[in-house]
Amino acid sequence: MFPTDQTIGVVDLAREIERRGFESLWLTEHTHIPVHRAPNSPAGGDLAEFYARTLDPFVGLTAAAMATSRIRLGFGILLIVQREPIATAKALASLDRISGGRLMCGVGAGWIPEEIANHGTIPSSRFKVLRERVLAMREIWTEDEAEYHGDFVDFDPIWSWPKPLQRPFPLFIGGNTANTLRRVIEAGEGWFPVGNDPAARPQLIEQIAEFRRMCEEAGRGHLPVTIYGPEPSLAALDELRAGGVDRVVLTLSQESTDAARADLDSFARLLD
Repeated sequence: MFPTDQTIGVVDLAREIERRGFESLWLTEHTHIPVHRAPNSPAGGDLAEFYARTLDPFVGLTAAAMATSRIRLGFGILLIVQREPIATAKALASLDRISGGRLMCGVGAGWIPEEIANHGTIPSSRFKVLRERVLAMREIWTEDEAEYHGDFVDFDPIWSWPKPLQRPFPLFIGGNTANTLRRVIEAGEGWFPVGNDPAARPQLIEQIAEFRRMCEEAGRGHLPVTIYGPEPSLAALDELRAGGVDRVVLTLSQESTDAARADLDSFARLLD
């Protein structure tokens, strides 16, 4: 869901999701949308208004955590190349504690160059920045005296508590490339590719098989695959399940509260 000041409220949404028996609620992130974007930018054309109106996901998921007791809460995704890693590690660990260990975090490198640049990251370096910030956060979560020295993240030993309640913390890395698979195996606890193109699904399922092989060779065991954005149909879900997908994240309507609730009812029928 892209929660905004014009959509169903996050608290109401979380309660509706829990009441219907879903596993989790995932919120997106865009801090802003630059007014002027290059014509050849991936976001150079018209964008839906909700991209610029999205609530901060830390605030939204904290509210959802306080209003529920069972559902898991996910960032889908957190734009880590636009966030300072020490403070972000602290915030994620705190929210995992407050929620009783229900948090999951997908992270990504972003796709709007102008938005990324406004946060001080050179867009062409964003994947290297993502890798270092993820590795640095893992150090903070697992070491009493954490330190990291890289090209984009550099700090001497620090103390930082709380640590996440979940060990290991479920941090999933987004992306659909071969390089993403390597990043997941090195630094993540799961893979979070986009799956909203039915025509590209055979290739995605081939990638999942390759990912399983790479995990086995690296001794990482079974790292979960969470797919974002497929069409809400039994045929698509069956195909993804057979292809090795562990979790599917469906997208709710942004149009109105009634439209979001209608989507939830439709999705709930898939559970039956």
